[in-house]
Formats: sequence, structure tokens, C-alpha cells
Amino acid sequence: MLGGLLLTTASCRKELGKLPENAKVDGNTIIDQRTSEIALNGAYYRFAAVNSNDNVTKWMEHEVTPGIFAGYLGYGYGADPGEINDMANSSFNSSYWTSAYNIINAANGIIKGVTALDDKAFTGTRKAEILAEARFLRAYANFKLLSFYGQWFNLGSPYGVLLRDEFVMVDKISKARSSVKDSYAAILADVEDAITHGPDDRPNFYATRWAAMALKMRVLMSHAQPEDYPNVIALADSIINKNKYSLEAVTKDIFLTKGLGSSEIILGVKPQQNQESFYYTLSNQYWPGASALYVAKTALKDLLNGDPRQPWMVGTANRYSPGTFFFTKYKQQGSTTTVVSETAYAFRLTEVYLLKAEALVRSGGSTAAVRTILKTVMGHAGVTDFTAIDNASDTNELLKQVYLEISRNLVGEDGQEWIALLRLPVALTKQLRPTLTDQIRYIMPIPHEEFLYNPAIGDQNPGYQK
Repeated sequence: MLGGLLLTTASCRKELGKLPENAKVDGNTIIDQRTSEIALNGAYYRFAAVNSNDNVTKWMEHEVTPGIFAGYLGYGYGADPGEINDMANSSFNSSYWTSAYNIINAANGIIKGVTALDDKAFTGTRKAEILAEARFLRAYANFKLLSFYGQWFNLGSPYGVLLRDEFVMVDKISKARSSVKDSYAAILADVEDAITHGPDDRPNFYATRWAAMALKMRVLMSHAQPEDYPNVIALADSIINKNKYSLEAVTKDIFLTKGLGSSEIILGVKPQQNQESFYYTLSNQYWPGASALYVAKTALKDLLNGDPRQPWMVGTANRYSPGTFFFTKYKQQGSTTTVVSETAYAFRLTEVYLLKAEALVRSGGSTAAVRTILKTVMGHAGVTDFTAIDNASDTNELLKQVYLEISRNLVGEDGQEWIALLRLPVALTKQLRPTLTDQIRYIMPIPHEEFLYNPAIGDQNPGYQK
């Protein structure tokens, strides 16, 4: 179900903060630039998944759910069915539905209200930038929905996204889902606007045109047409050559000391004020005693065997569930919760490099360039043994090496360890993840409640029951 039709907005200060109660992003409250900025912060508040009850960002579904589906993370008090890709019975199968539509609804309210205002109500190019940021957020949420609830891997499929481009009132809920082709078209149209009109420079917990370029790279990699790969490579070069961002000298420092202060963060999620002092926080969910416990599985420990990242990413054995270990990427065992441990990451420069490498492999580009990219990224993580990279002699093996580094580097961030796995040739995906017995398990069922409140939506995803 859509959930939360009345969306709250954030205060007008530069940083995300606690929202005024009962505020709405319905277009009617947007009357000038100041109220447009307030509404935009409200949409970012939804993007950050802030729980209004305790004012804490809840990005766990982004950090944990994809890692669970990929087999690297798990629930620490007993396995969830999603850990063997039983999507129908997983407790995570509605993870993104409500949160994504909350973002989309907020973005639609902004687009409606800001578009109606005279250009003279804004300073400089700020009107176009606000609209671009709202369209970025809408594209991000729609792509999340397509990736987890639509047959994104089949351009001819009718099972795409339920696209909403208007602020949803109670009497306007009913609507059919769109095809995959039309879903991609809508997402890419929003992304193009965000690239063209988005701000060049904002604090890295707001979207810029550079974040939009990185999002377009993700979308095109899933779109997976021959003409998409040169575009991905060109976008990567635009981001890398701008010199606005640079790879962190020591990857570990991003997560343990620098957070949003790192030079490679393109878009992150800033913790709310004093969030680190609250007990039921984001990073405390990786340690017993909070409301949940999310852990590393043996597959992640094995993936990092001999890798210098293993000692700081995988902790000691978790006694509550055999074959699991504490996941210490964000918070080391015995350490205190900090602003840095509470920070989350949507896009960083490492992903740009790795998507470029994948696009080079898929487009028949230079294998030497692919190896250079992998060695560069891995070198920043402290790796010195590149034997597997040097020995990768064919396309499938190079794709596999790119995927493995995506998993090692980006696990527990924003889902790339899962989506990159599904982009591999089907036989290779099954080899690496035997529980993915067919493509039905690549996506989740649409939540049952949506069919009750929106009977026009159409059919459930194949292989699942309404």
C-alpha cells in the first residue's frame, strides 16, 4: 500500500532536522522559494528514511536487505526466508514499497507546487534546481521499485513500475502499473532533467548533477542495451575527470573516521541531530541488544579471506545463529556510536569506477583498462595480490571479478552487491547463488495490500499470489 499520504516537510536550515508536525508536501503549501526549500527538505527527509517517532535515519533496508538476498548478510537471531531467496515468505518483501512511494509522493508535491510559481519568485537558477532535485529523488525511488518489484531485466515485459506523477489524494489512488519499457523511459527522463538542471555543488547529503550521472549509470547498466555501455563509460569519465571527487586513500577511513567528510562521497545520508546518542540507532542494529541484529554470513567472510578488509568488516562469531559473524563495516566491536557510524552511503566514486569496468567488459573494451580499474580500486582498500585479476582470461571471468569486487567494496551500502549479481549471465548467477533457481526470485511480489487499495494495478508478478 502507498502508506503515509500526508508527508511531512523539513525545516529550512541547511541540514536535515526534525520536521514540523502535520506539515504537508501537497503543492498548496508551496508559495515561494522559502517554502519550496522546506518542501524539498521534506522529500530528503523521506529519502533518509527518518523515523518521525525517534528522529533517526532508518536506512537499514538499503544497507541490509540486498545483502541478505545476495547471501552476504543475514538476520542474527535466526535465518529469514529471504536468505535463500524465498521472496514470497521473506519479512523483507515489502521493504521498499511504502518508503519509495513516500519519496515519490513528496517529489510530486514539490514538482506540482514549484512548477506553478512564477520564475521571478526564485533567485538565479534555483527554481530549476529544486525541480531537478525532486526529479532525481523520484527517479531514484522509481528505479528502486523497478529493481525490486518489476521485471527490469526484460524490456518487453508488462511488469514494470506503478508510475505516479501526481501528488496522491485519497480519492486518486487507483492506477495501473506501466510496462518495463515505459518505466525506464520515465526514470531516464527524470534523470536527464536532474543532470541538465541539477545543482553543480551542494553539500553531499543533497543530490547534484553528479549524483544524477551516477544514478543514470546504474539505470543504464540494468537497461543493458548495447548503446548503453558507451554512455556509462562516458558518464564515468565525466565524474572522474571533473576532479570534484577522488578515491579515498584508505577505503576503511570512509566508514570508521571520515563519513561524509570523505572526498569520494557523491551522495550520502546524514544522521539527524544527536542521533548517535539514541540507543536504537542504525549502526547499533549490527550488535546484540538493539531491536534487531543484522550480521555477516560465512559467504562474506569467505569472500574476504586473505583480503585486508576482512579484519575490519567481519567480526567474531555470532552465538545466536550458526554460520554468522558480526558485521563491523560501520561500527567496530566495543566502540561507541558516532555520527560517522550512523552515516549511510547512496553513491560514492568507487561504484563509478566499478560500473565503468563492467561497461568496458560488456562492450568489448580494453581488458587492460578493466584490470587497471580493478587494481586501482582494490589498491585503495589495501589489496596487493591481484592474481585473480591477472588470470581472468575471458569475458565471463572478468565480469565475475568485477562483480566480486563490487560485493567486497559496496556490500551493505545501497544494494549493488545484489543488482550486480543479477546482471551477470543467468548461468553464472546460478553458479554463484544456487538458491536463485529462476528469474522469479530476482524480484519480490507486490505487497498484498496494494491490490486491496488499488484494484486497477493489474496482475501480480509472475510466480506469486495476490
